[in-house]
Amino acid sequence: MTTVLAIDQGTSGTKAVVVDGDGGVLGIAELPVRPTYLPGGGVEQNPRELLDSVLDAGREAVARAGARIDAVTLANQGETVLAWDPVTGAPLSPAIVWQDRRSEGICAELDGFRDRIADTTGLILDPYFSAPKMAWLRRNVTGEGVVTTSDSWIVHHLTGEFVTDVSTASRSLVTRLSDVEWNAELLELFQLGEERLPRIVSCDEVVGGTSAFGGHVPVAGLVVDQQAALLAENCLRAGEAKCTFGTGAFLLANTGTSATRSTAGLAASVAWRVRGETSYCFDGQVYTAASAVRWLQDLGFVQSAADLDAVAATDAEGVLCVPALAGLAAPWWRPDAKAAFTGMTLSTGPRHLVLAVLQGIAAQVAEVGELVAADLGQPLTMLRVDGGLTRSRVLMQAVADLMQIPIDVYPSQHATPLGAVALARASLDPSLSLEDAVDAWEPSTTYEPRWSADQAADFRSRWGEAVAAAVTREGER
Repeated sequence: MTTVLAIDQGTSGTKAVVVDGDGGVLGIAELPVRPTYLPGGGVEQNPRELLDSVLDAGREAVARAGARIDAVTLANQGETVLAWDPVTGAPLSPAIVWQDRRSEGICAELDGFRDRIADTTGLILDPYFSAPKMAWLRRNVTGEGVVTTSDSWIVHHLTGEFVTDVSTASRSLVTRLSDVEWNAELLELFQLGEERLPRIVSCDEVVGGTSAFGGHVPVAGLVVDQQAALLAENCLRAGEAKCTFGTGAFLLANTGTSATRSTAGLAASVAWRVRGETSYCFDGQVYTAASAVRWLQDLGFVQSAADLDAVAATDAEGVLCVPALAGLAAPWWRPDAKAAFTGMTLSTGPRHLVLAVLQGIAAQVAEVGELVAADLGQPLTMLRVDGGLTRSRVLMQAVADLMQIPIDVYPSQHATPLGAVALARASLDPSLSLEDAVDAWEPSTTYEPRWSADQAADFRSRWGEAVAAAVTREGER
C-alpha cells in the first residue's frame, strides 16, 4: 500500500500530511507563513520562508509518522508568482501573492482585449490571476531569470525539473482552456512572449524524484489547492460543488469534461487531467475569509478564530458588512472595492461587527452559489465545505441560511492534501481509477437552513444594496 507525503503550500502556512494506503493519517506538521500586506494593495511572501516551510514541515511530518514514504505530492496556491534563477534556484523577487492588486494598471491597459482573453482562457481579466502579476514583476522588479508560479520553483528545488501542472497553468490568463497549452498571442499581450515557461504536465504524472524527505522517492500528483479539495470531497460529477474556507473562500463546481465558459462572470478552469482526460470546473472567489477574521483579531475584537462563535452577537441589529478587504471578485470583479460597514448606531459593539463580517462572508458565498447555479442551469441542492473556518457554527449556519440548502462539513481538516494524495496514488498505479483513488467520507455535521426563504431574500437584498453603494462610492473617487 502506498504511503504518501502530501504538502499543501498555502497563503497562511504550509501543511504536511503523511497518509497511508488506507487513508489513515500517520503524521502531520504545520508551519505558519504570514504574508506581508503593503500599501497600495501589495501582498508578498518571502520565497525562502515558503521553501523552508515546505522542507521543514515535510520532514517533521515524516518523522512523526515513523514510516517510509513512497511518494511526495504538492498542492499549491495557484496564482502566486515569483522570479528566480533557473541555474541556482535563488529567488530574484518576493513571491507576489494571489491577493496582490498592484497589476490593476496592466489589466486596465488590456481592457480592450478582455473578451478575447475570456474566450480563449475561460478567465476574467483580473490581477487575481498569474500573468498580470508576472508582467508586473518584469516591469517593476527584475528582468532576470524566469518568472513562474510558486509551484514550479518549489518543484525545481525538490526535483531539478521545470514544470507546472494543467490546473495551475489554466489559472494564468495565457493558456487555452480547450487544450491547456501556452498561447503565444496572449503571452505577447502581457509582454511575456520571450519568457522561458515550464512544461505543462498532467495531474497523474510522475514529474521527477526527490531525496529531501529521506530516501529517494517520486514526486507526483501536482495540483492547485482548491482543485485538490474538490477531488477529496468527491465532487467527481458535473454539478457537484464544494467551498473551501481558508484565507479566502473558494466555491468550485465540477462541470464535466467539456471546456465550458461561464456566462455569469465566474472563472472556468481545469479541475484536473487524469488518464488523458481533462475535467473542468467553475470557480468563484471570496478574497477575504480567514484573512478577514485575522483583521478582526488584529483589531482586538477576537483573540483567535476559535472565539468567533462566543463573541458574535445573535443578531447584528441591522449592521451589514461588505468584507471587501482585498477587493471583490465574481460577480463584481472590482479589485478597487473597499470594505464597508453600514447600519451602525451608538449601540453597535464589537459583537455586532463580528457577526456582520461572518454574514458578509456568507453572503458573498451565496452570491457565487447563485452564479454557479445559473451557469449549470440548475440550482445547487447541497454544498460540501472544508477549511478551518468550518469550525465556526455561526458562519456555517449563515451559509446554510443564505443559500437555503444543506451544508455538509468535510470530516477532516486536510481536504487539500488528501485530494493531492489521490492524484499521487493515480500517478503511481495506472490501473487505479480516479474514483478508487479518492477515499469515501461522510459529513461530520450537516447544517440545514433555519431562516425562511423570505428572510434570506430580504437579507441578500439589503446586503446587495450595501455592496452597490460601496462599489459606487469607490468608482466615483
